[in-house]
Amino acid sequence: MPLLARFRGALARPWVGGTVGIVLLLVLWWAMTANLENSTSFPSPVDVARSAVQDGWSYYGPNVTPTLGRAVQGYLWGNLAGLALAAVVLVVPRLEDVITQLGVISSCLPVVAIGPIVMVIFGGRAAAIFLGALLVFFTTLVGAILGMRSASRSSLDLVAAYGGGRWTQIRKVQLMSALPAIVTALQVAVPAALLGAVVGEYLGGIDSGIGVALNAAQRQIQPDRVWAMSILAGLISLAGYGLVGALGRLLTPWAKERRA
Repeated sequence: MPLLARFRGALARPWVGGTVGIVLLLVLWWAMTANLENSTSFPSPVDVARSAVQDGWSYYGPNVTPTLGRAVQGYLWGNLAGLALAAVVLVVPRLEDVITQLGVISSCLPVVAIGPIVMVIFGGRAAAIFLGALLVFFTTLVGAILGMRSASRSSLDLVAAYGGGRWTQIRKVQLMSALPAIVTALQVAVPAALLGAVVGEYLGGIDSGIGVALNAAQRQIQPDRVWAMSILAGLISLAGYGLVGALGRLLTPWAKERRA
């Protein structure tokens, strides 16, 4: 029983559970493709790894680097817009319903329909950045607003009782309570920004990028390259997600203590 309890405790750790899940997924993938002699759509993990090694950085570098640049710009613009409107709600609470509805509308806009309009007006590169920002905006806006709502009423009253004004309540209580939720929103925004950039590249008007490479590999019927590039995009998103989470834990140590 103690051994079983230790095993369960180890699986409860996020990185251990994630590693076990990835290993099981790879085993399942290999088992499903082991008996396929020739497949044009479902390559084995070995075929995908071989394709990635053969292509090398000379192929992935010129395609990954531009996409990362566009994703970072979309990430920054989308988060700035979301945090700015959340700050407006913090200062003027009456505007919360209006701004929240604006965020809902932005999340309901189909990116494949908005993207071509932006591309025609501003060009393909702007479309990739805009779509990344659009997918980031709603997540950050809602996360920040919900974090501000989590402030304890008793803490706000305590600040007021000691003579603190509205600005002191915002700075000492509401912003501190909102930071953990904002960090979580920033984590979720990482894969969203990359997805928006890739979708924008799919629309055309761009010479290089992950979306361009995926589109070319599909047209040339190269499933190994499609899978390798897709997995690489997923790993980049996962790395960005983990990096933002690590920075968030350093900046908000009280959030961990609260969960404990």
